Amino acid sequence: VQLQASGGGLVQAGGSLRLFCAVSGRTFRSGVMGWFRQAPGKEREFVAAIGDSVYYADSVKGRFTISRDSAKNTVFLQMNSLEPGDTAVYYCAVRFSPGVTGQATRYDYWGQGTLVTVSS
Repeated sequence: VQLQASGGGLVQAGGSLRLFCAVSGRTFRSGVMGWFRQAPGKEREFVAAIGDSVYYADSVKGRFTISRDSAKNTVFLQMNSLEPGDTAVYYCAVRFSPGVTGQATRYDYWGQGTLVTVSS
């Protein structure tokens, strides 16, 4: 199983970005896709996940939207009203068991990450 994350870049505060994560090697119609991020000097933290429901970290609720195209094995993260505090490497991950969760240890495979930089 391989995950390919893309869509990161440099954006000004208040701007938007859309991240993409394509999964190959196995379908995940019944699984869970998640986004995590890691800022410099900080631990990896949960951002959002989608399975039979959606789940967001409090810090991104109302600004970020996670969605998926199961036919294309792709998950998206629409990020609006970006803040400098959102600057991080964003990772996508897949969990082939049911149950949306924000616990990184419960995910089975990870992508390589895409850098998001928000300038003030």
